[in-house]
Amino acid sequence: MLDEAGKVYQRTLQGYEKELGSGHTSTLDTVNNLGNLYVDQGRLDEAKKMYQHVLQEREKAPRPEHISTFDTANSLGNLYVDQGQLDEAERIYLRALQVYEKALGREQVNTYIPALNTTENFTVLYKQMGRVNEAEDLYSRALYGLEAVLGRPSKRCQDIITALAVLHGDRG
Repeated sequence: MLDEAGKVYQRTLQGYEKELGSGHTSTLDTVNNLGNLYVDQGRLDEAKKMYQHVLQEREKAPRPEHISTFDTANSLGNLYVDQGQLDEAERIYLRALQVYEKALGREQVNTYIPALNTTENFTVLYKQMGRVNEAEDLYSRALYGLEAVLGRPSKRCQDIITALAVLHGDRG
């Protein structure tokens, strides 16, 4: 099934490139989706090339702060983590959060779910890197935003509260 999906994405991509050009949003969305498919198939090097290409093209666009740019940056950051390229993951997550803040403003970014997803991914990275204080700061930031959007009883908030307790236990 994944192979058939890959063929469909490839045909769609060829059509979009021919009709709309390589930098068109629909073309880039298809390249991004192909990257997601490659991740699902375990073809991480190919996925990385797709995400990097999309990110470069989207950053050239008149509105590089478009939400789809952040989604691609988040996916690329996750891929870097999976490949053990933690410094690259940190760079890309940091860049995504900075662009989110520029596009949305500090207060709105703290309650915007895609930005909070990146923040949570960033916390996991810092935890892996042994940077517990920075992980704690980002967990607290994510918790604040998720409480505002989902409410403290939500599973995501409770998962962060548990993660914070574990971080505190790791230090104590």
